[in-house]
Amino acid sequence: MLIGILSDTHDCLPMVKSAVEQLNENTIDLVLHAGDYVAPFVIPVLAGLDAPLIGVFGNNDGDHALLLARCAEYDNLQIRGTFAGVTAGGLSIGLLHGQEQDLLRALMERGTFDVLVHGHSHKAEITRRGAMLVINPGEVCGYLTGRPTVAVLDTDDREATLVQL
Repeated sequence: MLIGILSDTHDCLPMVKSAVEQLNENTIDLVLHAGDYVAPFVIPVLAGLDAPLIGVFGNNDGDHALLLARCAEYDNLQIRGTFAGVTAGGLSIGLLHGQEQDLLRALMERGTFDVLVHGHSHKAEITRRGAMLVINPGEVCGYLTGRPTVAVLDTDDREATLVQL
């Protein structure tokens, strides 16, 4: 199973469209979004994904109710609050934005999940904490780093790669 992972889209519609195209070209089975969509007008662009999207809120997502309402207009999009536990491809995956550094550190230290996905820092990074794979896909928007990225997780080999947009 291939899982597309993105975060920190921050209303940058051209890069969100690029991310959607990239993930669709890779025949992704599921997409995880680690938050910071920002405004609800990005939701119809994300609805262009061929795979279902499961996401969480980030610290810059202001109108939670309207984001949820826009997602409800599409069969393939859902936001599950500020944290989601997902089982996919035989792996347990924790999904959060990551602005609460103490919580993020605790989850990394506990090693409760096979994979932990977070965003917030805009810094693309794939590491291991013991047996747990920790993935920060970086930023789709490219605002802070100038390097818009997504990640792709292959659940069969438990490896992830970064893809520059």
